[in-house]
Amino acid sequence: MLTKLSQIVALFILFPALAAAAPNIEHWLTENGARAYFIETHALPVVDVNLVFNAGSARDTSLKQGVAMLTSGMLLEGSTGLDSKAIAEGFENRGAEVATSSLRDMAIISLRSLSEREYLDPVVALLAKVVSDPVFPEKSFAREKSRSLTSLDHSLQQPSTVGSRTLYEYLYKGHPYANHPEGTHESLQSIEDKDLVNFYNQYYVASNMVIAVVGDLNLAEAKALTNKISMKFRKGEKASVLPDVAPIKAKDIRVNFPSTQSHVISAYLGVKRDDTRSLALKVGNYSLGGGGFQSRMMDEIREKRGLSYGASSYFLPMQQTGPFIASLSTRNDQADEAFLVSREVIDEFIRKGPDEEELQLAKKNITGGFPLTIDSNKKLVSILAAIGFYSLPDDYLDTYINRVNALSKEDVAKAIQSTLGAKNSVTVIVGATEKAKTE
Repeated sequence: MLTKLSQIVALFILFPALAAAAPNIEHWLTENGARAYFIETHALPVVDVNLVFNAGSARDTSLKQGVAMLTSGMLLEGSTGLDSKAIAEGFENRGAEVATSSLRDMAIISLRSLSEREYLDPVVALLAKVVSDPVFPEKSFAREKSRSLTSLDHSLQQPSTVGSRTLYEYLYKGHPYANHPEGTHESLQSIEDKDLVNFYNQYYVASNMVIAVVGDLNLAEAKALTNKISMKFRKGEKASVLPDVAPIKAKDIRVNFPSTQSHVISAYLGVKRDDTRSLALKVGNYSLGGGGFQSRMMDEIREKRGLSYGASSYFLPMQQTGPFIASLSTRNDQADEAFLVSREVIDEFIRKGPDEEELQLAKKNITGGFPLTIDSNKKLVSILAAIGFYSLPDDYLDTYINRVNALSKEDVAKAIQSTLGAKNSVTVIVGATEKAKTE
């Protein structure tokens, strides 16, 4: 059966013209308060479902970092009357695919199934039972906790990981976004199964859930599906609003690390996901560091000076103010030079923004690539889940290209200056240099 689903998806890849542009979005509240979003498309006999909970690592406590990720990772390990083997076979035997993931803002459970009732109905029922009634088996918990510790040890051998964790600790000092999603050695060792139960009971409730559905259903069928899922959950309460992010003071941090390459990360506080400047910032960042070889950072740092194989930047808007991050890797003896060039490029861009040629190139590439971001059910359901989770406008997809095309050079420059203009940058350099010292 899994082969059948894979073959159907492969046919869609061969004939991308079947994808619909700017699809219509329907949304409603289920009977017990979950927010549901739906896009109807019959290009494939497939249904994709994302259950999104406001239950990311920002909901961890500082002493129990890693609980959100462990809870998410344990959801498919057991339910009343079902062990992990029975759960896996229940999905696989009907050709369905299921997965979990956890980020700073959210936890996600994704399902892909054939839309024929004989397949869809039982896997939706299984999904609803498993996610609404997990049991967190002791052996599975011990194994998952051990795996998390091993994974953390491995990731901390990478200068990029050390740099990113150091950056978030300072950029969001005192804020829940400073929590490390993967946890720390101390926090992971302190976590008990009761911590997962308490976290689950507080955050995995209908009022704290968004259900995104894309696929081969009509509106009535989609409403029935979302009610079938959400009614398995307690209504509960919506998670509290995260605190505002406090301004920071500029700081350069060096971390001693035994590597031949230094990882350089510069960051500013950016914007929230629903900020009206988000699209202008995306367009501007294409010219700065988001457009690959067409960006200034790549041109100045790699092409002109050969200081790095790659340099890039991006905005990461979240529920509260997310970061703007620019990063590169370079030889240890070039770290200072690469850092200074990177800062000069960013500062110049903040002062002036893109020129007209850069603006037009950015708009052309972003609008030209837009159809590829919605050319499959799986991509659409991820975007739809974000629209629901962050309460973005219903016409977000429908107006996207026109909103990009309407941006002027002045719009983009103003958005960049108002967001990154303050002297609030933090730079972390991780590598083995004589000047390096552990912070």
